[in-house]
Amino acid sequence: MEIILNKTIDTLGLEGEIVNVKPGYARNYLIPKKFATLVNKANLARLEKEQQAIAKRLEEEKKGAESLAAQLEDKVLTITRKVGEDERLFGSVNTADIAEKLAELGVTVERRSILLSEPIKKIGESKVAVKVGYQMTTDVTVQVVPESAEEEKA
Repeated sequence: MEIILNKTIDTLGLEGEIVNVKPGYARNYLIPKKFATLVNKANLARLEKEQQAIAKRLEEEKKGAESLAAQLEDKVLTITRKVGEDERLFGSVNTADIAEKLAELGVTVERRSILLSEPIKKIGESKVAVKVGYQMTTDVTVQVVPESAEEEKA
């Protein structure tokens, strides 16, 4: 079933694109949530009229994503945790911890935009991908250090 996307959806495409999806997905999810409309003459005419506005919105989105990527570039987040035997953490470092640390540095990122396949459970350095928008990602370095070592530095 062909539909016109009203909103950018990472797995399907950008706003204003005509994509082909399974009928059930379109009828039961995309169209009721107003993420898409059916392809017909009226909707195609509306799309033609809105092409410039859509292009402008996508360009603004891209600029915002690039500026956020520039802010996050080369950031090193230091997170302290209690450590047990074999340098394993009591608990773990998850996306909420990383988002909180980024907020402390003045960069607001949604927790679900942080692409962490599984929580960090060992001390050391890890690269974590952050989705900044407009189908762009950037890497942030997360450094997990034991609590005692952080106290000695202070």
